[in-house]
Amino acid sequence: MDSGSGSGSGSGVTVADVTKEKGNVTTNVEHKDTYSIDIDSNIEQGSSAEKTSSGKPTRWRNFVDSFKPMPPMVIDPNWTEEQIIAHRTANAPLKQELSGRHLTFLAIGGAIGTGLFIGSGTALRTGGAAGLVIGWCIMGTMIYAMVMSLGELAVVFPVSGSFNTYATRFVDESFGFATNINYMLQNLVVLPLEIVGASLTVQYWGTDKKYNDGFVALFWLVIVIINFFGVRGYAEAEFIFSFIKIITVLGFIILGIVLTCGGGPVGGYIGGHYWHDPGAFVGPTVGQQFKGVCSVFVTAAFSFSGSELIGLASAESAEPRKSVPAAAKQVFWRITLFYVISLTLIGCLIPYNDPRLIGSSSDDATASPFVIAIVSHGIKGLPSVVNVVILIAVLSVGNSAIYMCSRTLSSLCEQGSLPKIFGYIDRKGRPLFSICFVSTFGLIAFVAESDKEGAVFNWLMALSGLSSLFTWGGIFVSHIQFRKALAAQGRGTDELPFISPIGIWGSLWGFFIIFLVFIAQFYVAVAPIGDPPNASDFFQAYLSFPIVLVFYIGHKIWKKNWKLYKDPKTIDIDTGRREDDLELLKQELAEERAILAAKPFYKRFYHFWC
Repeated sequence: MDSGSGSGSGSGVTVADVTKEKGNVTTNVEHKDTYSIDIDSNIEQGSSAEKTSSGKPTRWRNFVDSFKPMPPMVIDPNWTEEQIIAHRTANAPLKQELSGRHLTFLAIGGAIGTGLFIGSGTALRTGGAAGLVIGWCIMGTMIYAMVMSLGELAVVFPVSGSFNTYATRFVDESFGFATNINYMLQNLVVLPLEIVGASLTVQYWGTDKKYNDGFVALFWLVIVIINFFGVRGYAEAEFIFSFIKIITVLGFIILGIVLTCGGGPVGGYIGGHYWHDPGAFVGPTVGQQFKGVCSVFVTAAFSFSGSELIGLASAESAEPRKSVPAAAKQVFWRITLFYVISLTLIGCLIPYNDPRLIGSSSDDATASPFVIAIVSHGIKGLPSVVNVVILIAVLSVGNSAIYMCSRTLSSLCEQGSLPKIFGYIDRKGRPLFSICFVSTFGLIAFVAESDKEGAVFNWLMALSGLSSLFTWGGIFVSHIQFRKALAAQGRGTDELPFISPIGIWGSLWGFFIIFLVFIAQFYVAVAPIGDPPNASDFFQAYLSFPIVLVFYIGHKIWKKNWKLYKDPKTIDIDTGRREDDLELLKQELAEERAILAAKPFYKRFYHFWC
């Protein structure tokens, strides 16, 4: 790799001093300190026609200049390729504008979407009320372990791409390349899928299908504009979306308790009636019931997609040491309140054999168990409100797809896995070309008017159907390798600003659950529920597995890298840290933990969970 190639990106430049001459930035390299350039003060001054009376550039000039590339990153020619990659990802010129408020709401409400509002209906139909709760509880423990492991890594290494980089850095380059490409494909196809889903959701109010393309254009434009406002625009939009989703789910929980206890206009007391008639599980035999529960795992995993977002956003967080751990801890409450409690109530309010649970598509709002539960008990008006929230959730997922995919593309470029153009980051910290590429791919949504729309999107989704599982598995293995590297190099957890409360055992548990889900998904793919075994269903359910395998083996051959994993003794566990002075960091952490240990039990309890 050419050590001087930065593709016009890099916010951290190794310099001794920075001087200005005729509006240009000149760097002199003498030692390896890293600094952040004040981009606004370095924008070229332009002609006199583009200046205000005070001599400052006009807003138009600043706007135009904001699309110019960041000053190139200066790389030490003596560094190895691995050190160069670690340095680039640690100093990518992304704007650090995410506050604790943004990360908290991204953690609590960011992943609440169609998987919960609509996908849970399919899970109820195939797994029953008990299968619904069992599936989400088991997957919830895995997600909690994943976020804790990711939080520990992201606070130490708040780097560009975050978990995309960890798999390459701590496990193996080929493994990281394969899982990252698959994760990129997932978010790439999610954007057009969700835009079409939003246009279908509007049909709940009787909108004519001939207007589908008009709504596709409108939703595409809204999502793209939000992302062109940079990370701050994305974060503020997601803050509003998450707030609305959280309020809706909390409101449904209160309403669900009232309806279950007989407080609705019709129906009377329900209690656990539907757990006995038609039953807690689907199917007359234990084998069929077990297959039903297995089918719930994948649906539950899909509903948790996006939980890894706080790790991806750590590089753009102003204070990852404080905001990332706080956001990670909120996941426990999201799993408990928004998933487990609400879905338990769904199982009490709707029998699994309700014919309305069979929707025409994964975005059919009429098949949402939340809507069905409200309609079934004689409440008018609220179903439309819930449908508006479903529409917001669909747009939120599409909005996050651009954010996550563009950052993944930029990270892969920094790792040398994609052409340099994907690493173009402008002076506002936007991975500009990556955003344009993902947005352009989203125009595939216009095939919504085609007769082949269903087949096109089914196979697009199949390309990365298990992507989240590969991503989460990579996080677990990365965390295990990182802990092994610390031990092998005589280092301890006393230098970690945030320590996962469930430690390496949580990662082992999470990896074990993912392994079981892969087996369960293979079982359901080979023998689909309600259909005879067929190649189409199998590949739509399991296509991403051979794709990852092809990328993995292909990268091994391309790079002639025949190692399965890195030796913990040789893993670089220092490059990319936000805090460089480890002794000072250890002292600060020891003082903080001593202060916490001296506080009353209820404060320590609150700090542990919140």
